[in-house]
Amino acid sequence: MYAYAQTNIQLLNQLHQAGYSHVELQSVANAYKLAVRLFTGRFRPSGKTFIAHLVGTASILAKLQVPDRLIIVGLLHAVYSHGDFGTGQTGISTAKQKQILQVISPEIEEYIARYTALKWDLEIGTIVHRQIDTLDEIERDVLLIRLANELEERLDLGILYCGDAKYYRYTERDRHLPEMAEKLGYSRLAAEFDTVLKELAEAELPEAICNPTKQEYSTLVTPNSCQRKLSVLFHQVTARRIHYLKTLAAQLLQLARIGEAKPPNSGSESKNQKVKTLP
Repeated sequence: MYAYAQTNIQLLNQLHQAGYSHVELQSVANAYKLAVRLFTGRFRPSGKTFIAHLVGTASILAKLQVPDRLIIVGLLHAVYSHGDFGTGQTGISTAKQKQILQVISPEIEEYIARYTALKWDLEIGTIVHRQIDTLDEIERDVLLIRLANELEERLDLGILYCGDAKYYRYTERDRHLPEMAEKLGYSRLAAEFDTVLKELAEAELPEAICNPTKQEYSTLVTPNSCQRKLSVLFHQVTARRIHYLKTLAAQLLQLARIGEAKPPNSGSESKNQKVKTLP
């Protein structure tokens, strides 16, 4: 178990004890209220509430003693990708920006927009192999927030509870994470990654307790007293289908590239992946 906050109370206590001002605490509290409106009912594939993940990400950043604006970004980093604005649509829009700018400053909104625009899976190799020293201040901060998100995903074996598919997809980039943290100047964060990744490599979990939502991505659970708008349901179903087709196409393309690069007489047997769940 790791000593990072998972509730608003724990986070505010952590910030107070770390010496953040009353004004800064109030700004974080206001951001949390916005997160509650946008993420109530949303769960990670592990069954963990999305709000707990957001608070955990903010808590990791607070432990690094970053400015309060970055803690707020950590708390709201997924508003454009997963926040429920009542339309069922993901991504940045003028209407969404207008709504969150009622709570946060334009500076913080820019950080969130830059975070949303970062194509993590596609750009991680480029980020690692280019000189991080050439990144501007916002780019470095956005990268740090992304690293905090990645660590929070893996704490308490969390990524294993999301199921094998997501775990193996994440392991492709795990080896880069400590290096990036080190290059940003956060040795403590790099060491935390080393510890967590080792725990994940050695852990095994019963299959019955993994991926309770049966989804690879977060899901929205609608309370019985509420009903989804038909337009929202249509957008959500369509978006899931498009994402599935894109993911399938990317996987097929990757397999094709592997096949082209394979030596002629290398044999047909492939190395078995390590199963992370027990029957």
